[in-house]
Amino acid sequence: MIDLDMKLLAVVEDLAKTGNVSQTAENLQFSQPAVSIALRKLRKLFGDPLFVRTSAGMQPTPMCNELLPTLHEALELLRQATNYQSAFDPKTSDHHFRICATSISQIVLVPSLIRYLAAEAPSIRLEVSDITADTPALLESGKADLAFGFLPQLDAGFYQQKLFSQSFVCMARKGHPRIKDKLTLKQFLAESHVRIAASWIGQRVIDKALAERNIERKIALSVPNFLCVAPIVATTDFLVTVPERYGELLTASDSIKAMRLPVDVPAYSVKQYWHERYHKDPRNKWLRSVIAGVLGC
Repeated sequence: MIDLDMKLLAVVEDLAKTGNVSQTAENLQFSQPAVSIALRKLRKLFGDPLFVRTSAGMQPTPMCNELLPTLHEALELLRQATNYQSAFDPKTSDHHFRICATSISQIVLVPSLIRYLAAEAPSIRLEVSDITADTPALLESGKADLAFGFLPQLDAGFYQQKLFSQSFVCMARKGHPRIKDKLTLKQFLAESHVRIAASWIGQRVIDKALAERNIERKIALSVPNFLCVAPIVATTDFLVTVPERYGELLTASDSIKAMRLPVDVPAYSVKQYWHERYHKDPRNKWLRSVIAGVLGC
């Protein structure tokens, strides 16, 4: 394989224009010996003098004249590659982004992101999928651009940015016969609770905090996700412990209220994650900045 680098190609291109080794050295900001060394290397590689000294200066040989268009094209391609910056205009792009998000993030965060995209990048397409065991591989391969939520399993091996801290609140219907504006520990223990599936990592934080304090809730109902939580709480006397931002959505209804937990449960960090391969990709950088601006606080 012929070992050609950008500097060697630049020597050929410039020397063909100037016909003068000293001038080429000055133009390329090389030393004159460096140009001479490059020229010797080129002659060896091609088995041809390439340039010969004449009364009009250093002139290209017939072989060099044949090579010049191809070498010039190769040099231009190298210049484009080394100066390459992918053009990305979110206002006109129809790029298809793929995001992996926890179920709670899909409910609480994705609508705000959609509203922003509709206003600022109307042709952008967004695909949202669940967090699974395949999410790390999807981020690495580029089949997913970002993941966000409470995802401690991605803390190692991926770039990450904290969006906000999330605490917990307890939800009950406004007409609850026994619970008014404040929830006591005695009431918390006496009432029946809805428990969201253990696959929600936030549930494990709650369970661990209660277990450390030897507190056990009366679990009357376990559900697989957040989809049915609002109608259940609104129409029964069950309590449910949920992330604060989700609680804010529920309190938009006239029938549900949020209360501070009577026991300390640690907050957690909601973050966005991406792979090193796409750290400097303009599209990925733009999407990260949007998510940080729209969803972070």
